[in-house]
Amino acid sequence: MIINQLDNSCRILVVDDDKEIANLLRVALEQEEYQVDIANDGISALEQINRIAYDLAILDVMMPKMNGYMLCSKIREKFYFPILMVTAKGTDMDKITGLMMGADDYILKPFNPMEVVMRVKAQLRRQHLYNNAKEKETKVTEYEIGKLYICQNSRSCVLDGEKLELTPTEFDILWYLCEKSGSVVTSEELFEHVWGEKYLENNNTVMAHITRIREKMHEIPRKPYYIKTVWGVGYKID
Repeated sequence: MIINQLDNSCRILVVDDDKEIANLLRVALEQEEYQVDIANDGISALEQINRIAYDLAILDVMMPKMNGYMLCSKIREKFYFPILMVTAKGTDMDKITGLMMGADDYILKPFNPMEVVMRVKAQLRRQHLYNNAKEKETKVTEYEIGKLYICQNSRSCVLDGEKLELTPTEFDILWYLCEKSGSVVTSEELFEHVWGEKYLENNNTVMAHITRIREKMHEIPRKPYYIKTVWGVGYKID
């Protein structure tokens, strides 16, 4: 049975086998009045996630029993709250791996705890806007493109009768592409719209998320029907 939150504050799970780092994050987040739980390995984290309704999780990559990538993938089988990966591994491939597993953001160690707090706030803000779509001022709340149907108010997406289980970030990307249907959207524009941050050169975040969305849509990698790549420019949905 899932335990619901007792009040209006958000509940966050920090998963890190380094107890000092986990406690550092807990103190920083509790100062912002978030409820914070800690797990020191992936298996115990999964047990907690199946019992408690979390709004966001922060995962370390290198952990015993189950690493952060595997844990992220397991979470995404059932849950779609935002996930932040925190790790000392900083290559582009490491970042892409985390994003492909379903993470929404990636933070490198050593980090400033306040940077983590700001990124947490950004992810929770986006999720809140989705869950309260009536607060968003928009003229169009749904699109139907071919056999793809997407609704902003219910934050739902259906393709050929099958519901697509999208993370908040994935939904945001797909919704924006549908809003711009027929037009090419650059990676820079997508990143700055969805993440609200300045786009840096050689940023593979958008590409990794597009790949994951295509997988959920069962698109043929080299011949996608819906999200098309315009080489050297960006992406478009017709």
